Amino acid sequence: MKLQASSKHLINATLIAQYVELCKPKVVLLLLLTAVVGMHLASPGLLNPIIFIAATTGIGLAACSAAIVNHVVDQNIDALMRRTQRRPMPSGAINNRQALLFSLVLAVLSMAILLYWVNALTALLTLAGLIGYAFIYTLYLKHATPQNIVIGGLSGALPPLLGWVSVSNSIDREALLLVLIIFVWTPAHFWALAIDRVEDYKRANIPMLPVTHGIEFTKSNVVFYTLALVLVSLIPYFIAMSGLLYVLAALGLGSWFLYYALELKFFAKPGSALKTFYVSIAYLFYLFIALLVDHYLPLNWQW
Repeated sequence: MKLQASSKHLINATLIAQYVELCKPKVVLLLLLTAVVGMHLASPGLLNPIIFIAATTGIGLAACSAAIVNHVVDQNIDALMRRTQRRPMPSGAINNRQALLFSLVLAVLSMAILLYWVNALTALLTLAGLIGYAFIYTLYLKHATPQNIVIGGLSGALPPLLGWVSVSNSIDREALLLVLIIFVWTPAHFWALAIDRVEDYKRANIPMLPVTHGIEFTKSNVVFYTLALVLVSLIPYFIAMSGLLYVLAALGLGSWFLYYALELKFFAKPGSALKTFYVSIAYLFYLFIALLVDHYLPLNWQW
């Protein structure tokens, strides 16, 4: 009996882990960080704890819901790719009905929380982001154009705007600038991974840029977007949205990211593309942390 009970608990824990994996928790956590920073930047003082908890939960649930739809739609493709063939859908651990029901429940909970405890504008923009990623990008853009990640990247760039609007109930230029930073960051980030996984994308017949235009052209685009990102990341300082600490961090982090982008282009070694991909994640994390810390400095120093 004890053995049976132990096995049952193990199966339940494994199934829960599979559902959690469907939500792409690492991606969602990074998105939530940018949303939380957006909340703080929109607030002149301390955040309302109810707004903070409700907005973070609602935005997070919507992001999870979109990720699950992505798993369902891409399961046949995932089965062909080394890095994704053990995911819950292609492995058969969770079926379509279970996954879609889970996604629907999370989406409904997200909208209910945002409408009741936050505001209608945040709920509407969150719904737009969910539809944009789960359906427009996943169902159409991903398979239609090598610029899929550029066009579809707007959905993934929305979280700081959602965080901002949850506090201010308005769409302001500072929030749109945060969206622009992530929008410009996305191609360099994702194409670095696409270079490393190019053979997988060829097998799956997905028109990612390194498949359609070659690896060298894609490397040039990674450098271009990284340079553009460095410039865009400085704008918060020049519009007095942030101070000296942030601009120094942006320059340092941008130089770090650009170093690896240039190495990938001109001095590539085995693993350079994947290293650039991981550096891009750390770059965005630390950049938004710098924005947050700078916001709460006693003095917003300017040159």
